[in-house]
Amino acid sequence: MNVFLKTAIVAGLAATPAMAETSFIANSFYDAAVPMSGEGYVKWAELVKELSDGELMPEVYTGTVLLAPRAALQGVRDNVAQVVHHAAIYTPSELPVANAVQELGFNYSDPVSTIFAVTDFSMNNTEQLAEWKDKGVVYLGAYTTPPYILMCSSPVRTLAEIKGKRVRTAGSAVSVWVEEVGGIPVNVPSSEMYTGLERGTLDCATNAASDLVDRSLLEVAEHTTLLHTGMYWSGPQWGYNPSFWAGLSETQRGVLMEASARSMARMVIAYAMKVENGLAKAEEAGGQVYEPAEDLAGSADEFRDRVLASVYDKAREQYGLENAEAVIDDFRGAMSKWQDLLAGVDLQDEDALTALAMEHIYNGIDPTTYGLE
Repeated sequence: MNVFLKTAIVAGLAATPAMAETSFIANSFYDAAVPMSGEGYVKWAELVKELSDGELMPEVYTGTVLLAPRAALQGVRDNVAQVVHHAAIYTPSELPVANAVQELGFNYSDPVSTIFAVTDFSMNNTEQLAEWKDKGVVYLGAYTTPPYILMCSSPVRTLAEIKGKRVRTAGSAVSVWVEEVGGIPVNVPSSEMYTGLERGTLDCATNAASDLVDRSLLEVAEHTTLLHTGMYWSGPQWGYNPSFWAGLSETQRGVLMEASARSMARMVIAYAMKVENGLAKAEEAGGQVYEPAEDLAGSADEFRDRVLASVYDKAREQYGLENAEAVIDDFRGAMSKWQDLLAGVDLQDEDALTALAMEHIYNGIDPTTYGLE
């Protein structure tokens, strides 16, 4: 069946009132091996069915068969899908608040505190909530990548070795850093990393080490440098069509909140395991894993300091946030809050992480009004 016909059928099903109450389309552009799709959509769908006693029946699409990465926001607005993963870095002009706080991605490296802090901020900050509403999406939870590293077709361990290299980045601060150190940032979707490295249009990719296995990058990138080049979290892991959300019962909305809490815990746990496995498999296959040289690591540290010093101005000038200090400080406050909450917690304990998310985020959200005001 061609994609146009499939999309038309899906849209027709979603518009049918009887089916919209229980059956709905959920789309993530990552393939199922990536935790945002595997734990965040495939296993999430089973959890939603279980928690709702079969009342809610997500039909999951992974990969790009239904919606391309840059089309997810438009797709959920048009009701092609009723819930989507959307990376806001692909639509910076439409989601300036989400992208302004993403500018701090180079400065954090803990996925567990990040995924819950981003959710907390995104479901409570007035400016961010207004942005979701204005762009036609109901936000119900975050994703985050592990810290991105360099996976390259030749060694990139020093400032000299990165000069002239074409490096796949995902926008935001890391692109500026790559350019400053003499590299050439190339902003393409992560789905294009393998072919870019294979064909030589890319020399390196910045992404999670799990992709050495999950996306077979170890076949085309034999040289991995453990230089943290930021994390990505901008945009919703689960962004709902407002009309669909409004048609759900209070109980059903509560089920979806609980499913978000547990699925976020599952995603960060799975990612940690996959990163460890990716690095191990790369070495087993004969690949090289390096620590960055002092000059390369030092340049990244110095850049992080400058990001913090300039983030308010950038939020105002590049993203148009009039109250940049308030928004950025609220986000940084959420990050500090969750770092404190997770101190001493077993970060591999799914139940403990879920309970914290419920207690400190979702139990404070009113399912009778959230996303409807």
